[in-house]
Amino acid sequence: MSRSGSKGWLGALPLLAFFALVFGVPAIALVAGAFTAEGRPSLANLSQSLQGGYLVAMLGSVKLSAVVALLGAVLGTFLAYAVVTSRLTFLREAVLTASGVLANFGGVPLAFFWIATLGNSGVVSGLVGLPSGSLYTFWGLVVTYLYFSIPLMVLVMAPALDGLRPQWREAAANNGATAWHYWRFVALPVLTPSMLGGVVLLFGSAFSAYATANAMVGTVVPLVTLKIASALTGDVLIGYENIALALSLDMVVVAGLVMAIYLPLQKRSSRWLH
Repeated sequence: MSRSGSKGWLGALPLLAFFALVFGVPAIALVAGAFTAEGRPSLANLSQSLQGGYLVAMLGSVKLSAVVALLGAVLGTFLAYAVVTSRLTFLREAVLTASGVLANFGGVPLAFFWIATLGNSGVVSGLVGLPSGSLYTFWGLVVTYLYFSIPLMVLVMAPALDGLRPQWREAAANNGATAWHYWRFVALPVLTPSMLGGVVLLFGSAFSAYATANAMVGTVVPLVTLKIASALTGDVLIGYENIALALSLDMVVVAGLVMAIYLPLQKRSSRWLH
């Protein structure tokens, strides 16, 4: 190895320093606080974060994120396929542009949009006779999250669907394969890495969302992000800051487990791309 090559890593020092400052320091503080109780090392915070209302909130967040990820992946994939196979160029451009905007539309503005539309005094809820309070439930939150999850899945799947070459379908048909065989043995294995990546992305987006849920449901739907906010701000709980850090560490573990499941599947299915 040349001397210039051996010193090439020096160019990465600013990036490594930035990474250590932005991610390393908070991670160390998070772990230290989660394992500290009354000024001493302890597992009490982690133990309490997995009991009672905290456990219910964690399971509620996992359930909400899984439902949003699966529904968003299915609906977003079908929409992306319809757009990619359409012969109308302006439709494709319009949908992809709108998806880029809507995928980043969240927080309090998104909550206000749905409350003004389907809330108790919403414009549409009165026309369709929607039962009072139906928006401020688990499934109401699912519908709200799908508003940005489906466009996000469209952005993920559109390039992957573009990568399906027409020659593959023609070759499959020439060898006597049906449409089902083509999708089962050719298209789906190729699309699987992108689909899995989209599911993980949608799960993470829903799992970490806070502002929309806080503005819409408050404490009606138990979510771990709302529990963390209450413990940190002291609006409801006082002196529970380290439990909030323990809950945050639990979220990191859940995200890690999701990635641990995704990476081997992605590696296996990506063989079809080579």
